[in-house]
Amino acid sequence: MGHRERAREFVADVDRTRWHDQALWFVRSKRDQAADLVPDWEALRDQASAIKRSALTELPELWREFEEHATAAGTVVHWARDAHEHNEIVAGLLRDRSVRHVVKSKSMLTEECGLNSYLEAEGIEVIDTDLGERIVQLRGEPPSHIVMPAIHLQRAEIGELFAKEMGSAPDLDDPTELTDVARRDLRDRFLKAEAGLTGINFAIAETGGFVVVTNEGNADLGTALPGLHIASVGLEKIIPQQKDLAPFLRLLARSATGQAITTYTSHFRGPRPRSTQELHVVIVDNGRSQLLGRPAFREALGCIRCGACLNTCPVYRRSGGHSYSATIPGPIGSVLETSRDPATHAELPHACSLCGSCTDVCPVRIPLHHQLLAWRGELALSGHHPAWRRFSLNLVAWLFVRPTMYRLLGRFARGIGRRLPPTLREDLLPAWTRQRHLPTIPKSSFRELYRERQRQPKRPRPQAQPRPRHERNG
Repeated sequence: MGHRERAREFVADVDRTRWHDQALWFVRSKRDQAADLVPDWEALRDQASAIKRSALTELPELWREFEEHATAAGTVVHWARDAHEHNEIVAGLLRDRSVRHVVKSKSMLTEECGLNSYLEAEGIEVIDTDLGERIVQLRGEPPSHIVMPAIHLQRAEIGELFAKEMGSAPDLDDPTELTDVARRDLRDRFLKAEAGLTGINFAIAETGGFVVVTNEGNADLGTALPGLHIASVGLEKIIPQQKDLAPFLRLLARSATGQAITTYTSHFRGPRPRSTQELHVVIVDNGRSQLLGRPAFREALGCIRCGACLNTCPVYRRSGGHSYSATIPGPIGSVLETSRDPATHAELPHACSLCGSCTDVCPVRIPLHHQLLAWRGELALSGHHPAWRRFSLNLVAWLFVRPTMYRLLGRFARGIGRRLPPTLREDLLPAWTRQRHLPTIPKSSFRELYRERQRQPKRPRPQAQPRPRHERNG
């Protein structure tokens, strides 16, 4: 089942589609309001983009510097070539310490690697502590958004879930009360945990430290109590210096949710002083170095996972995150997931209107709609298009280089189309007309109208009347 079929299932629920669209557009509007209050907003975007582009050109040097400083601070650094190696490293660390209960804060990298299911197969309980992540974990489904994982669900559905899983009142739908139910359940999980897993928003080469950004404080609690902290990070998440954090922290929360700043910005550099805690950082490639070697797409590695492109995308807002069947949905996911597995995700670059709104809101100026257009060409050349699409494109290409045939077919199609009743025309093109009506078919083509206009006698231009002398001198 492809994106179109999964999207069709989502939009079949008209009410859900409407409020999903409105909820995400509300967040996009908050982003605009927050950006308008920062006078140097565009300069911040330029600065962040320049830092990311520079960092991508010297990743090996920056990571060597990070490893040197992190090791000096007591952090153990691991390197993983792919998802399996990452999962093996994490599982090995937990097995060696007989860990059976783990709490994990939000991490799209661990979602990408399938860490939860891997550890559960090893007999290790993994509890997602971000509220949205916990909700979708209890439902047995992946997140539908990289910042708001359960944005596709309504309060009543969450109330039913909590009643079933946590024993709360079945008709509970107040957000504050639902949060209290989850907090009480998670508190025991935190106290029971023997290890805490986190992602990393920004790794800093200069210090060997890293930053984790959350709104709930769950990463702080999940790493403060257990004796083992494992942080997973993709190759692209490094910045050169501590001072480089400032533009990203000013951009991230505003772009993601319209907040002036994220509630918790936690800095880690080595294990806690005067403690027996261990801190391990697992640096993961998993196809990133391959993407880095492709100039047309490498800027996608600058993504800071704010989700702004999802909130503004007209396709994502109306089709839902699960329709992409990808760890990261939306415009940025359509670039990243296609680069990782073109055969599986070849349809995603076509799930785009090329409106350019994603590029307009990206805090690090990733040219997303240009990259999606470039991916269409790549997929066509590499043979990943279905046979019907290849045939259609070849037919159009053949037609476009034959002007006479193009004009004849155009005249024939207009003649037939004008004679058919509008309802029959729309029945013949159901995919195009399900959400829209076809425009009125003109009697003549633009070329014919232009030729007719050229044959008409030209009207003389009116002569400008000279102004009186006193007006010219005055």
